[in-house]
Amino acid sequence: MTTPSPLLLIVDSGNTHVKWGLHDGSSWLKLGVAAQTEKALLEREWQDLREPARIVVSHVAGTGAKADLSELFSRWRIEPQWITAVAYQCGVRNYYADPAQLGSDRWAALVAAWELQRQGCLVVDAGTAMTVDALSDTGEFLGGVIIPGIDMMQSVLVEHTALLQPGEGRFCDYPDSTADAIFSGAVHALAGAVERMAALLTATLGHVPDCILCGGAAWQLQSRLNLNVSVMENLVLEGLILIARDSMDAATGAIKCIPDYK
Repeated sequence: MTTPSPLLLIVDSGNTHVKWGLHDGSSWLKLGVAAQTEKALLEREWQDLREPARIVVSHVAGTGAKADLSELFSRWRIEPQWITAVAYQCGVRNYYADPAQLGSDRWAALVAAWELQRQGCLVVDAGTAMTVDALSDTGEFLGGVIIPGIDMMQSVLVEHTALLQPGEGRFCDYPDSTADAIFSGAVHALAGAVERMAALLTATLGHVPDCILCGGAAWQLQSRLNLNVSVMENLVLEGLILIARDSMDAATGAIKCIPDYK
């Protein structure tokens, strides 16, 4: 009789949303998402969840949200593993001045992107803030930039400009309304940042890098980029699975990272 693989609860706790998945070692059994303010929704979704053997978390949303998550995790007698970036893991070398200061979500996304590409690429997470991170052809994280996301750009502009009013805008080549002008400007700003980083990385690598894109605004941004773009909606969760496997392999003396892209 085959022994079932231990269940992993994988959690990506971002500034706006909590994404999570239950993984059986080979595939996702269940995936979910809730706003950071929807603690009750997470509680309902997790109350009937099969008990995991491990809980692996990337958290970047602050101490209050971490306390809420810890309370929800307490239904299981398991100590969560709160991921932090390290100098080297799963083939990726972290060249941040202080490796631990790199956001755990960015680190997980870099690990997943490297396992997927195995060559230099841009890793873009277009969420509340947008990060654009550069990987070399040998798996080195060279550095990256952080930019306000689409919603943040719009709200800050409206908040600090007296005559502008909030509104639902859409992308236009030549906007003829204020709402469309604000929205289109935000998209252009994000796309321009990605393409400038792509130009820098092209000069470093000697070839044009692919772009791996995730985050809530990924689909809005994808069609505006003059690059080879792949959208991976659960890139951080996939990276956390690889990190979890790597830590388990390290504990048993094995060395391997196996991708699981569904």
